[in-house]
Amino acid sequence: MKDYFRVKTKKHFKLAEIPTCLKPRYRSDKEYEALLDTNHKKIEEFQTKLYAGHTRSLLILFQGMDTAGKDGAIKHVMSGVNPQGCSVVSFKTPTTQELEHDYLWRVNRALPARGQIGIFNRSYYEETLVTRVHPELLVAEKIPTRKKFNEAFWESRYHDIINYEHYLHRQGYEFMKIFIHISKDEQKRRLLDRFQDPKKMWKISKLDIRERSFWKEYQSAYEECLANTTSKSCPWYIVPGDDKQNARLAVAQILVDVFEQMHLEYPVLSREETKKLKKLKSMLK
Repeated sequence: MKDYFRVKTKKHFKLAEIPTCLKPRYRSDKEYEALLDTNHKKIEEFQTKLYAGHTRSLLILFQGMDTAGKDGAIKHVMSGVNPQGCSVVSFKTPTTQELEHDYLWRVNRALPARGQIGIFNRSYYEETLVTRVHPELLVAEKIPTRKKFNEAFWESRYHDIINYEHYLHRQGYEFMKIFIHISKDEQKRRLLDRFQDPKKMWKISKLDIRERSFWKEYQSAYEECLANTTSKSCPWYIVPGDDKQNARLAVAQILVDVFEQMHLEYPVLSREETKKLKKLKSMLK
């Protein structure tokens, strides 16, 4: 499953040529729930092994345009995990303190500990997306004035991120980078839906409407970003997102596949540790 959605090339591609909707894997809401529940059980078991082993970590990154369904995917796919072994971080506009440091500084502080699952709702990749569409934001980052925000600048950012991820991978971090791909028409439908649903009105933001006018620029920025930062050990996955339920099933299956390739096992006790357990058991009796 995961190989189907995996970005396999570092060559430039067009998101407009990649479908935003696929034939549903489910025939009814009941079947959708059953398929999701099956993966929930697998994910729960994998998380327990990850926590018990305490040597590896899983970092899940969600990126996508506004209304792509990142929040929903996190809520529905991760609903079966133990909250004690999972953290969710949303990367918003950098604070004054964060702007006093390099752009990866706040990322280091949010990394999951060993044995934990970390979820980034948006991530450090915003520094190659929002800032590329709006380069004027880079002024606040206090980058040396001699820097020019040209192609070489963005290539260096891609290079830094790849090296950063490879470093973390060598330290025991597994990456799952998801881009939820929706169409412009579907985004419009979801934004209009928010105006009709009292439960969603609080999500309406002037910024979301304004950023929609930069759709073409964001698509171009994502194309460059995904092509330049996918790698064998830290690949990107493009998940068609117009059908929310289908997208969640795809994300859940990719997560199961990523866990499987980690080859997680419960710790094997040494002979000495086994003896200690026997002694503790006899004391308990």
